[in-house]
Amino acid sequence: MSGSEPTGVTSNRYPEQRPRAATVRSRLMIEVASELVGRTDFGPKQARISFRHQGADSWAMSIFGSDALSTALEVAAGNVDFAILNPATVVSKAILGHEPFIKPVPLRAIATVPSQDRLGVAISTQMGLRTLEQVATERLPLRVSLRGQRPDHSVHAVVDDALAAHGITLQSIRQWGGAIKYHPGIPHQEPRSSAIRRGEVDLIIDEGIYNWVDVAIDAGFEFISFGEDALSSLEADGYRRSVIAADDYELLDGDVATVDFSGFLIYTHARVDDEIVTAFCESLNARRDRIPWQGGAELPLERMVIDAPDAPIPIEFHPAADAYWRGLGYLR
Repeated sequence: MSGSEPTGVTSNRYPEQRPRAATVRSRLMIEVASELVGRTDFGPKQARISFRHQGADSWAMSIFGSDALSTALEVAAGNVDFAILNPATVVSKAILGHEPFIKPVPLRAIATVPSQDRLGVAISTQMGLRTLEQVATERLPLRVSLRGQRPDHSVHAVVDDALAAHGITLQSIRQWGGAIKYHPGIPHQEPRSSAIRRGEVDLIIDEGIYNWVDVAIDAGFEFISFGEDALSSLEADGYRRSVIAADDYELLDGDVATVDFSGFLIYTHARVDDEIVTAFCESLNARRDRIPWQGGAELPLERMVIDAPDAPIPIEFHPAADAYWRGLGYLR
């Protein structure tokens, strides 16, 4: 696997009329399922989206389009065979055996749907704090705005790890007299955006960064960089450092150091049979022109397996997936 994304990488803004992330994930799984049940060499036909042989007592294969970290627990337990995780790098929690996993889990990559993103931390300029280290030192009673979709959204796992790397926990913020506010949606969406503009929060942490940089800055917030020691610690835990680039946002004064939140990682377990994995890859390839993603109408499979900046492959491929992509000439 390649290392961290080079600093200064910029990206084109996604079009406003792009398919939403949840649509991409579910459409991908549904199209793959549709292809699989049409194959004469694929025995299980009754789907939920799970597959079993006609009349069988047990399910032979299950696929799930969720992006939640909890789904990886289902893959680890053998209840789900293929799932999707965003950001791709959060899969390292399973590989390393970090909470919520009891022990390391040998998850394996299939491919990653491109989705370029970062974790953003923005603080009200009225607080007079410029770094997360100052947040930890000053211990001000901050009102923090987080994603209301909890606890199943992976952003909460990344937020916890990012704060912990700076010596902060949500509980410690509460102990300082602060409050944790769980708002529906991303910061540019109502009612969260109105709460931000009314000055009801002091600190915003979320992904989907390209949607809300300008909204936050216009409301009197500034984005703060992660400290070098914290970034090194997060890298040791499998995250990748990245940059919210000033060149991408008119109101941003300078580059902001943070961690990457890119990619919808399609993954499986090492124990899943080669034949099943190969059938999944073949079906994904066969339906690529029917699966839109955030950057176009057809999946760019040749970019989804090379560890691109917006499509990280942070873990080993399943051997059957590796062999299939090499057979197509995508890997060398």
